[in-house]
Amino acid sequence: MNENTEIKRWTAKRKAELVKEIIRGKTSAASAAREHGLKPSEVQQWVDEAEAGMENALRANPRDVAELYEKRIDELTSAYGEAMLELKARKKLNRHLGLDED
Repeated sequence: MNENTEIKRWTAKRKAELVKEIIRGKTSAASAAREHGLKPSEVQQWVDEAEAGMENALRANPRDVAELYEKRIDELTSAYGEAMLELKARKKLNRHLGLDED
């Protein structure tokens, strides 16, 4: 991208250009984030989303975007539920052991 001007709005086209530079090895997600004043996690998320979209585009029968989002929501909901169960179990164990809940 090599633009020295500050980008105020990251359109899908600009994000795609940056992700392509990362995928092609011209820069890294961390370097791109520093250069553009972005969070490394944000840039990495763009790369992850691009890779997921690329995989879907190359399928014999591509999935609908809504279907992909619903699948991701289901995965995240499941992970959240598991984390909550683990947290409750740890609190219960701490109570039984007489430990503080900090």
